[in-house]
Amino acid sequence: MQGTLRKLKSSLTEPVQYHLPVGDELVNLNAFIGKELTLTFSGTILCSNCGKKTKKSYSQGHCFVCMRKLASCDMCIMKPETCHYDQGTCREPQWGEANCMIPHYVYLANTSGLKVGITRHTQIPTRWIDQGATQALPIFKVQTRLQSGLVEVALAEFIADKTNWRNMLKGQNEAIDLKAAAAELIPQISDKLNELSELFGATAIEQLDEDVVDLNFPVTEYPTKISSFNFDKNPVVSGILQGIKGQYLIFDNGVINIRKFTSYEVTVG
Repeated sequence: MQGTLRKLKSSLTEPVQYHLPVGDELVNLNAFIGKELTLTFSGTILCSNCGKKTKKSYSQGHCFVCMRKLASCDMCIMKPETCHYDQGTCREPQWGEANCMIPHYVYLANTSGLKVGITRHTQIPTRWIDQGATQALPIFKVQTRLQSGLVEVALAEFIADKTNWRNMLKGQNEAIDLKAAAAELIPQISDKLNELSELFGATAIEQLDEDVVDLNFPVTEYPTKISSFNFDKNPVVSGILQGIKGQYLIFDNGVINIRKFTSYEVTVG
């Protein structure tokens, strides 16, 4: 089977079910756990937007031109608190309306420890799976991506807003009482929440009372030492697949972040 890679597709089952998109085909990765799997990079990268060949991948699978023009590749996607839609400078206003001017959730998660994150309402629970979270709890629902980013920044003064991917891959984390963590954190940003409510309206930010979501990943053995595969340095990734967590395939001899190599043409065998 040959085709360009896309980020792993997943569904919240027990454990999480993963499929690897290769061109138009989907490979059932869970079925390969405990077996040998080989991915061979052909040397070709095809832009995930325009389909043109590119020597280098930008913003996870784009050519340079598309990376510069697409709203989905703008810096405000990484830093939502810098959203500039209301200034009239969004690269693609219609895309912004469909993806940023819609409900978002602020959540707590247990990835490499306690962290705060945001996601569109349509990306629950995919976002949590992609981050390798073993637990997640939505704590706020807001009206736009900008608002979620501002709340996240406020919470990030007290807890992490990024995942240590190496620690995330080393095993199942000890359980965290996310409800208790939320009860402790939210009062610490009360002044900021009041400020945002005055700015965006009383109904802009809704505090939630949701249940904690537990996630279990299909891993038979976690690595004690992390060694990363890189198609740009070695076109062949091969070994016994021991599990999948986040967007990583865990082999007996290393790991690979599939999302990092979006649009790389590979043969799977």
